[in-house]
Amino acid sequence: MPVKIALPKGCLLRRTAALLQKAGWRLDEYHSSMGFYRPRSEKFPDLLIRVFHEKDIPIQIAMGNYDLGICGLDWVEELLVKYPSSAIIKVRDLLYGDGSLYMAAASLPKDVRQNGAPLRIASEYPNLAEVFALKQRMSRFSIFQVWGAAEAYPPENADMALLAAGSAADINSCGIVPFSRVLDFSTFLIANRNSWENKKMDKIVASILEALPETPKSASEKKDVFPSSLSPRHQVPGNQKEIIRLALPDGHQQQQTVELLSRAGIKIIDYPSGSGNRRPDIGIDGVGVKVIRPQDMPLQVANGNFDLAITGRDWLTDHLAQFPSSPAKEILDLKLRRVRLVAVVSRDLPIDNPGDLLRFSASRDEPFRLASEYVNIADKYARENHLGHYRVIPTWGATEAFLPEDADLLIENTETGRTIARHNLKIIETLFESTACLIGNAGSLADVKKSRVIDSIVKRLRTAVGNK
Repeated sequence: MPVKIALPKGCLLRRTAALLQKAGWRLDEYHSSMGFYRPRSEKFPDLLIRVFHEKDIPIQIAMGNYDLGICGLDWVEELLVKYPSSAIIKVRDLLYGDGSLYMAAASLPKDVRQNGAPLRIASEYPNLAEVFALKQRMSRFSIFQVWGAAEAYPPENADMALLAAGSAADINSCGIVPFSRVLDFSTFLIANRNSWENKKMDKIVASILEALPETPKSASEKKDVFPSSLSPRHQVPGNQKEIIRLALPDGHQQQQTVELLSRAGIKIIDYPSGSGNRRPDIGIDGVGVKVIRPQDMPLQVANGNFDLAITGRDWLTDHLAQFPSSPAKEILDLKLRRVRLVAVVSRDLPIDNPGDLLRFSASRDEPFRLASEYVNIADKYARENHLGHYRVIPTWGATEAFLPEDADLLIENTETGRTIARHNLKIIETLFESTACLIGNAGSLADVKKSRVIDSIVKRLRTAVGNK
């Protein structure tokens, strides 16, 4: 069996590529503009390399799907605090990608062990957040996992947020106060314990370690100056009940959203924000804006944390697959960023349609594996297609890397299908088309005080969509 290694995409890609170049790997495709997740090494031609979202790598290593991996220690610890017996070995600190996890709030808490209403903690790291709460002996708390942008949630939608940053000052610049450093991390080489003990990986590992700087990092204690207050420009408006709460997307949807709002005659200031501001100003009285991840919007709207949001129909559909009676409703198709949600398999499989898929799954003794960011859509697809004994594998992106070794089917979105074809994959079915849409909370839409402002926003956006 060949040795298998999982490499990170995203913020660690550039430094990881530089390290492997120094190690003489001579990778054919591993760079920041990549849309390919299967690079090859001229130095180690038999090495099987896949590129994953960093959050997925510790799970792949723990399951034994990969022998080696490179990722941040924060994601390793997030897995190990929940599954301490996981088969992961921390081989070596690779001396880059330093950061820390901080617990932060809108204002410094007097006592995190207070009685009364549960303290709400938002984080991409729900397991580490729970450990922090237990260590602090919080009497009552609730943790809700977000895809990112945890700093946007305090104080209206969370009391605290656990998030990663380079320093306490970086957290304070987001308009929240860091009051505890929970974990220091950097990039690590990790290994599956069974592979480490039984596979010959010494040449591969040695090439990486020999490329590290001769002088190790300083072991000096990191010193943070925790600020004592917030800048007034980050203070929250007073009467939240009088405000329509609108969520706008971060990431690649921002520019199209700005153009749509402009056509609607809605002026928005500091969006996209060069400083990371999550609370841009909007030129409509009685409306407050936050910038969060589109993936989080349907649940946040359903919970009443926002009245309106601009997200993808794909994420609303995934939410409704889990909560069919959710109060999150589509109000208006904004006709932006049209993609298809598709079922994808390897070209090497004799599967061209859902009927072939059913016969293939029935012929297997092991569970049929579906990988997707859309776990609820994937689960519904498996049930509706009678795939029998199946398992849904949650991913955080780069899903094409999972086929064919680590999954049998992907539920994925695509604009052109080119990336799918490039990975020797094929589409066997289109589930539906998705565009950006305006969604709202059913209770807010029925609220007499809120409906007037909401109706005005919807009317302006509908005109802008029609004039596109």
